[in-house]
Amino acid sequence: MARVTIATTHAGSLPRTPELVAANAERAAGRPRADWDDFLREQVVALVRRQVELGITVPGDGEYGKAMSSSVDFGAWWSYSFARTGGLELDETMAWAVERHLSTPGDLRTTGFVHRRDHQRFAAAYDDPTSGVMAGEAPTTFPRCTGPLTYTGHDAVASDVANLRAGLAAAGAADGFVTAIAPGSAARLTNAYYATDRDYLFAWADALREEYVAILDAGLTLQVDDPSIAENWDQIEPEPALDDYLAFTALRVEALNHALRDLPKDRIRFHLCWGSWHGPHTTDLPLRDIVSTMLDVHAGQFSFEAANVRHEHEYRVWDDVALPAGAVILPGVVSHATNVVEHPELVAERIERFAARVGPENVIASTDCGLGGRVHEQIAWAKLESLVEGARIASARLG
Repeated sequence: MARVTIATTHAGSLPRTPELVAANAERAAGRPRADWDDFLREQVVALVRRQVELGITVPGDGEYGKAMSSSVDFGAWWSYSFARTGGLELDETMAWAVERHLSTPGDLRTTGFVHRRDHQRFAAAYDDPTSGVMAGEAPTTFPRCTGPLTYTGHDAVASDVANLRAGLAAAGAADGFVTAIAPGSAARLTNAYYATDRDYLFAWADALREEYVAILDAGLTLQVDDPSIAENWDQIEPEPALDDYLAFTALRVEALNHALRDLPKDRIRFHLCWGSWHGPHTTDLPLRDIVSTMLDVHAGQFSFEAANVRHEHEYRVWDDVALPAGAVILPGVVSHATNVVEHPELVAERIERFAARVGPENVIASTDCGLGGRVHEQIAWAKLESLVEGARIASARLG
């Protein structure tokens, strides 16, 4: 019997160094470093080496090419795409956040962020800057779509993949991954151009496919970030019928699969979460209600939150949900949602729960969401250390 070894990875974002945060801020102010390209590559190479030395099996670039100008930033996974997409203009009205849209049966629309049902239920906590629910500086401007969407990020994604490949080579690692946003999540920006929701989604799919292809053509693993398929549930008011919501979400998966058509499933991982902000999340959609929709995505790896206290119990979903042939799961076994560093024995127990249900060969231990911008750098790396040690303990027990 072959010895079991549980592989380890994470969900993308890792804490930026103080030097990178400062350099991003200067760049955003129109004062980029003269040696920016070399500087960024050195940062990524050092980051990959640190992950590999710690014991992370499948490292990433930490999303270092996705600008974060503050050490606390919940949105860089999304906002990076604004500078890589044509057809967008800044929206000073902040419609994506403040416009209220009420849905009716069979006609669902996402409402503004401040009208989310969890926000309404805990308005005092959300609006209190000392509560810890929302941290960091709120973004002042988001764009809206005002013309045909085109992908303009060719140089940026080329830098992402070159930097990661340099890091992998320096660290002697065989595989690494780069994240990219899904059409359904990108399309939450206000649409002021396309005639229908479908047209808008598929325009995003055609644009973003260019980024996906660039990552895969470089021999790397593509992680598609799409919190929208679970998170949109909280952003529809009033609460919709589940069948209506699943139909609404199926269109977003169809658009994503259009973007991923004919691409190698075994090197595509899909990341589902319920949003990384530290809210109560009492209106989260249960995993059981969305798991079949998730598994419809053209991907061979499925990453999802499983360590935070709102979703940890949902490992039992896999008692009666079968994985597609050849697929693996990447459950979060340490969380971005708490500063408490998980004990390695708890991490091992979490891994073992999934291994018992889908087979240890089909489990890669991961994080709930990206740790960068959500927890302090020292805490983030301590969590990754517990992740690696927990995977070692679980491997010994399972093997």
